[in-house]
Amino acid sequence: MPAIKRLISKRGDKKSIILLLICGLVLLCGSTAAGRPALGKKVNSSRTLRAMARVYMAYGEYEKAQPLAEQALVLAKANDATDTELCACLIDLAWLYKSQGKLADAEQMCQQGMELQKKAYYESHPYVAYTLRILSSIYQEQSRYREAGSALEEALAIMQKNHLPDEPIMAPFYVDIAKLLVAQGYFAEAEFYYQQAMTLINKQYGANHLYTAGVLGSIAKLYTLLGRYPEAEELVNQSLSVQDKIYGPDHYLSAPIWVTMAKICQVNKDYTRAEGLLQKALFAVGEKEGMNHPHTGRILNDLGELYIVEGKYAEAEMVCQQAAEVLENSLGTENDSTAMTFNNLARLYIQQEEYSKAQELCQKALDTLEKIFDQNHPNVADVLETMAQLQQKLGNTAEAAKLVERAEEIRACSQAAYMSIAKAIE
Repeated sequence: MPAIKRLISKRGDKKSIILLLICGLVLLCGSTAAGRPALGKKVNSSRTLRAMARVYMAYGEYEKAQPLAEQALVLAKANDATDTELCACLIDLAWLYKSQGKLADAEQMCQQGMELQKKAYYESHPYVAYTLRILSSIYQEQSRYREAGSALEEALAIMQKNHLPDEPIMAPFYVDIAKLLVAQGYFAEAEFYYQQAMTLINKQYGANHLYTAGVLGSIAKLYTLLGRYPEAEELVNQSLSVQDKIYGPDHYLSAPIWVTMAKICQVNKDYTRAEGLLQKALFAVGEKEGMNHPHTGRILNDLGELYIVEGKYAEAEMVCQQAAEVLENSLGTENDSTAMTFNNLARLYIQQEEYSKAQELCQKALDTLEKIFDQNHPNVADVLETMAQLQQKLGNTAEAAKLVERAEEIRACSQAAYMSIAKAIE
């Protein structure tokens, strides 16, 4: 059982929005100089550059933010800035690089920044907790879920020393824990943390705040995984109504909610709308983050899955192969996103009677998932079902039946665990 699971037992207008987002980034990066006065014009220059970079980051303009943030670090080093200023520069860059999919660089900056932060303040300072959130998100993107859980557990422990559990400042930590639990397949625990967070978020920000909308989008994603599609669609509509007012209807930062809505449309067999939403997301994200970003690779995979369901095998093969290439290059082969792309390709090859290719990809996907997760993760069941389909095509009925039985046991185990924990939480 991952360390993070143990935590379950511990219980305006556009101008205003921009300012709130900037303030949020300041908190996220733990950069306040603890009331120390500015030490001169040269140091202020690095702070000014960081402030400008954060405005761009708030709008997702990472390419414009990057030279400003990097120059801020250069100036801070050249002018012997205080440790508080230097660590702020490093942590800003960590957050920026993570958003750009430059995960190795992000981890390096985050670790360096956190070491300086501990020196400048103290090891259990709340700013360290915020930096641990960034580090956890980097680990999660890399499928290093145990390390991500440990970082969040440490962050929450720090916050609990300084704040009560029902203070609004705790909400982002509950949200991060929930996201990690969703990725690990622990849906009931994730829902509990989302509920805790939303109570605080609604009290602090209200229904029409951008942060509220983002969290509602994350909960909608969870509900699609649970098959609670009407609830998910309601949350999607709430989230989009806020995001569209602030970003506009076509901003790429709304892409995650379009993808969730596409999943709901696919289940409802509204394939035309599902494809339109995924194409919209692909265009927006590809144009802004590039076609080699992990976000782009995941959208390509979702589009390929839709094409397989529709029987558009030529389009599916092209898109799934592109997704696999992007995800392998950006995240590596030992990543659950890459593994699920292999699974989709295997499903496609089964339809095309290329059984040896399908077998190789299925085994790769299964090996990766069983290394990353425990053996009862829902994604493992997905791959087992693909392998069963392959064995059936090969005439190995008995082997297919064993694989189906194991997949069904995982589904039943996950459902029983969800119901048991959900009932306990009530």
